[in-house]
Amino acid sequence: MLNLGIRAHDIKADSLNELVQTIGEKGLTSVQLALAKSFPELNTSLGSLSPGFGKYIGNAFQQKNVQIAVLGCYINMIHPDLDERQAALNRFKEHIRFARDFGCSVVGTETGNVHAKMGYTVDNFEEKPFLDVVESVRELVEEAEKFGVIVGIEAGVNHPVYNSLLLKRLLDEVNSNNLQVIFDPVNLLTVDSYLNQDEIIKEAIELLGDRIIIVHCKDFIIDQGKLSFVAPGKGLLNYELVMNLVKAKKPFIQFLLESTTDPYIDDSIIYLRETYEKA
Repeated sequence: MLNLGIRAHDIKADSLNELVQTIGEKGLTSVQLALAKSFPELNTSLGSLSPGFGKYIGNAFQQKNVQIAVLGCYINMIHPDLDERQAALNRFKEHIRFARDFGCSVVGTETGNVHAKMGYTVDNFEEKPFLDVVESVRELVEEAEKFGVIVGIEAGVNHPVYNSLLLKRLLDEVNSNNLQVIFDPVNLLTVDSYLNQDEIIKEAIELLGDRIIIVHCKDFIIDQGKLSFVAPGKGLLNYELVMNLVKAKKPFIQFLLESTTDPYIDDSIIYLRETYEKA
């Protein structure tokens, strides 16, 4: 059976109770929870977390049999302002320290941007940004090792870690089992490479499969020469291949819907479950 969840902030809700109720009613079993995005009315800045905060939020999800699979803390870990960079790393480390109170063992992020303003830049593809990522991830992982928590790193085509080879290199450079992979196949594709998606997906599973702990689920189309995200089953991603490869290698792994909101969530759930069952 497909172990399927969703990013919590893709669910429209006015309260914690409404959020967990809606997720539970859809039959979803887990969430990726970005505190600032799901609870903008709460203080979630650096220094705000505590065991009480974590247990209050975590217990609400557990009452509906929903696990917090990932605490999302997507930071710019190579911010050019070193003070800003350290503040971001400290915020991530605070999530690590209190993750267990949320009933969660994974804190996740992408690898940032060499410029203060996030967005596409070829400057991210130089060696220096990658080495800065290694340094920052090593600092995060050292904290994670103290608390028995996993740092989940997600590759993305606009980031310093933009393909599977570089993510494998990062894993080798840091060399810790507390560093694992959040796999999003769409994030490895561009308008120039999507026709080779089968080879890119197979390479990712071959290189990273043992370290993949979460799979993100979205889809894509090519619109006016650009790759745009859509709900699973509404685009061009070869989900049959993804499910076949992942199901065989990672039984019961958590799949998390991403960039998918109502009215598309229910159809996406049906599509992903049917595709997984056929795999």
